[in-house]
Amino acid sequence: MVRADPSVSIKVLLNATASHYEFMPTYRRVWMAKPKAVALIYGDWDESYNELPRWVLGVQLTMPGSIAVLRTSPVRVGGQLDESQAYFHRLFLTFPPCIKGFRHCEPLVSIDGTHLYGKYGGTLLVAIAQDGNSNILHVAFALIEGENAESWSFFLSHLRQHVTPQPGLLVISDRHNGIKAALEAPDGGWLPPAAYRAFCIRHVAANFALTFKGKDARRLFVNAAYAKTEVEFHYWFDILRSEDLAMCEWANRIEYSLWTQYRDEGRRFGHMTTNISECVNSILKGVRNLPICSLVKATYGRLAELFVRKGREAEAQLGTGQQFSQHLVKCIEANLKTAMCFTVTLYDKDNSEYTVAETTPTSSFSLGSYRVSLGSHTCDCRYFQALHFPCPHALACCAYSRVTWHSYVHPVYRLSNVFSVYQMGFRPPIPECFWPPYDGPTVISNPNKRRAREGRPRSTRIRTNMDEAYPNRPKRCSLCRLPRHTRWSCPQVGGSQGGQ
Repeated sequence: MVRADPSVSIKVLLNATASHYEFMPTYRRVWMAKPKAVALIYGDWDESYNELPRWVLGVQLTMPGSIAVLRTSPVRVGGQLDESQAYFHRLFLTFPPCIKGFRHCEPLVSIDGTHLYGKYGGTLLVAIAQDGNSNILHVAFALIEGENAESWSFFLSHLRQHVTPQPGLLVISDRHNGIKAALEAPDGGWLPPAAYRAFCIRHVAANFALTFKGKDARRLFVNAAYAKTEVEFHYWFDILRSEDLAMCEWANRIEYSLWTQYRDEGRRFGHMTTNISECVNSILKGVRNLPICSLVKATYGRLAELFVRKGREAEAQLGTGQQFSQHLVKCIEANLKTAMCFTVTLYDKDNSEYTVAETTPTSSFSLGSYRVSLGSHTCDCRYFQALHFPCPHALACCAYSRVTWHSYVHPVYRLSNVFSVYQMGFRPPIPECFWPPYDGPTVISNPNKRRAREGRPRSTRIRTNMDEAYPNRPKRCSLCRLPRHTRWSCPQVGGSQGGQ
């Protein structure tokens, strides 16, 4: 069961053992046995750290251009520095297909961290992008000791240097202080206008709900964040203000461009959360229970499988003669099937500027009028600016002027771009016997990162006089509460357990 799914829960293993062997072990016994099973299948936990430097050399030989930055910390024995050994500290890793594929993705990156659940603790940091067909792409990851300003600076500095040097990039994350310090560093390359930052509205709303209880208040706050126009934002914000003025004061302490969609200037491409990072966290859930070298090997293998599968899908779509991704085609079809009727008026033919009046099919009463500029790719509804493809009003203007809407779509949605993301594939890993030799210090695990110790867990209870046992009180059975026997020899269970 562990071989099939390393993330299988202790409770599932315990129930399977009980049903197969008709024996119910204790939870802790199964909990202590699972890491041993993982070690038998995927290698020893401690030896895995020593194997990691050679694997790094092997993957760099397999995939030239791979970026692997391994950091260690010194080992001191009796106050003296042991130069033959070094503690594992951090690892940054990315591969050439991910670096080249990101150039054809949406110009944003979602970053997040998740805990490791093996014998040794730590945190897995991931940077995720998305192509024009809504496929997620894992562009870089790092193994660190924990989320802090120093570790986030290590990850983000190498991410900016090796993977995302493009200007005007957007970073979506939660409001962790370590991320804030790393992004605001003067020499980090993440300050505007080189790069911009946006908050995940799900995390902001969770922080909001800690102060202001109630689902309605949270819903109003999220609706205001998702509003694409200033009028719609103030509509929801005024309702929030009528509920409690303190809610608006709390929201006003955060800069609007960081959490609202109407002030993001179209950089989000509709992404208001870090859900694409959470998707990768769920995909990598199994590998988080593995020894460190097996973890990076499994990540390499899963990325190779992903590039093959998505590359074939994009190639098959190109063979049909399509120009745009399926995601865009579905959105355009939904916009064309809108139940509204539009009355288009041309104002400036040279600059392609129009006004579009909305009406219902059963009435000529106008529901609103919007200014559309095909030349500047803008509409008053702001869907055109936010999603970077024509909204229903822009499509109505294209139909009125008898021009195709294809030229008003962002290049990232073109199928040729989606195919380019997965054009460069991964190579099969070189066998371990052909890995280059490593002549550095032996990399070992840091004992301070050990998640749990063997043996009986030490109680953290603060004992008082209420916990003092009476010395002459006889022990009682935990089943029948009668003295002079235990549950294992209790006569009320039929004597079956007592005779074992």
